[in-house]
Amino acid sequence: MARYRRVAALKTPSEFAGHLEEIGARLPFDDKVEAGPGAPLARPYHLRGSAVIGNRFAILPMEGWDGTPDGRPSELTLRRWRRFGASGAKLIWGGEAVAVRHDGRANPNQLLINEANLGELASLRQALVAEHEVHWSSADLLIGLQLTHSGRFSRPSGPRLEPVILYRHPWLDRKFGIPGDYPLLSDGEIARLVDDFARAARLAQRAGFAFVDVKHCHGYLGHEFLSALDRPGPYGGNFENRTRFLREVVAAIRAAAPGLMIGVRLSAFDFMPFKPGPDGTGMPDWRDGDAGDRAQAGQKEEGSRGDPGIHAESVRRLVSTLKACDVAHAYRYAFGGDGTGLGIDLSEPFAFLDLLAGLGISLLCVTGGSPYYCPHIQRPALFPPSDAYGPPEDPLMGVARQVSVAAQLKAHRPELLVVGSGLTYLQEWLPNVAQAIVRRGMVDFAGLGRMVLSYPEMAADVLAGQPLQRKRICRTFSDCTTAPRKGWVSGCYPLDEFYKERPEAAELGRGR
Repeated sequence: MARYRRVAALKTPSEFAGHLEEIGARLPFDDKVEAGPGAPLARPYHLRGSAVIGNRFAILPMEGWDGTPDGRPSELTLRRWRRFGASGAKLIWGGEAVAVRHDGRANPNQLLINEANLGELASLRQALVAEHEVHWSSADLLIGLQLTHSGRFSRPSGPRLEPVILYRHPWLDRKFGIPGDYPLLSDGEIARLVDDFARAARLAQRAGFAFVDVKHCHGYLGHEFLSALDRPGPYGGNFENRTRFLREVVAAIRAAAPGLMIGVRLSAFDFMPFKPGPDGTGMPDWRDGDAGDRAQAGQKEEGSRGDPGIHAESVRRLVSTLKACDVAHAYRYAFGGDGTGLGIDLSEPFAFLDLLAGLGISLLCVTGGSPYYCPHIQRPALFPPSDAYGPPEDPLMGVARQVSVAAQLKAHRPELLVVGSGLTYLQEWLPNVAQAIVRRGMVDFAGLGRMVLSYPEMAADVLAGQPLQRKRICRTFSDCTTAPRKGWVSGCYPLDEFYKERPEAAELGRGR
């Protein structure tokens, strides 16, 4: 498996900047992180209307695996949300992914919003607020709830996949064993799902949430609508049809929950599925007999002279070879992709942002890809989870890709509030890059995801000018993903003392 220099070994700003230049990762970087009320990350954001968000850190939504079988929060869920409140971040984007109905749960312990669970979801939010108020005022705290249906990655009853799909996907159907006669979600069922999102939004408003995120990322159902080129009828084919679901959901939410703000977390680009290569390093998962095999075959001789696997430079060569082989549409199912499966074209994402603006939606959280088939572009990590592959590029390249895409989207629609993702792999240098991209207006908020599981107070420490607690910095061991893949609860087993004491921690440690 390919080896990359560890971020923790880059001890000074000049070392980190030099490494970025060496690998070709274009990442803005400030040598010194400022503190105090006037610091870039401490400045309030004035949302359209009257809402003020007190600083530029956001907590990103993560899929929980520690609820009850009927979708209620557990004590472990409550602990996580209290830590969100203690983080110091003033924007809580979605809290975590909450299913709008049972068949849309990504795991049998994911939260579910319904009338029966409403009181406990409201208490969960209030616990976050109460913890926040121990340290700060909550007057400038904005909390949303992410609403989702997991689509082809639904597992509501156990480990067995119970997919809900919109169209035949030649790669993903094969990869996940979905037979050719598997039923598609009908237009009538989509209409009922629109009603489910509206009902969930109304409940979220009653529970006290200021906004809902209509999830369109990571391969889940909202995201799948955006690539439904091969679906016939009103929800597939052209861009207008593929965004019809969003338009209908927004209209239904506005009717059911007047005054509730709406946001969208968007996978603004996607790649084709990857798989482990001969040495465990990720490589594109071409279908047998696909036109792309010609391009991959052209890489074999050249690749054999260097490290096995597909690294950043060889990915660029592969894209060039694909185009030379006239297979520009070898992979047409990536929203925000260029048709090769390995490149980006933001034409449709720009149009999607125009649609958001036209719908009066001003909240956008930018991410990319999917954890199920191309995790290295969605959550850059040095150590893969148990069901994935070794990084096919220096993970800092993945961070730079997400930062670049978010900046381009922000430049296209500067009036939108834009949250950036993918920053955890920066580790010690996260504050330096976060400050640089916020200060330059490339994004409005620096999103924190996995980092919050091990070090929830990072934002508070940065804002107060305190040294970082290095022993708590996420090193992307990916146990927070591997544990749920094994059916265990989510959490940071290597660094959070609470999870270190659980019996699963020892087994996870042996697997690393």
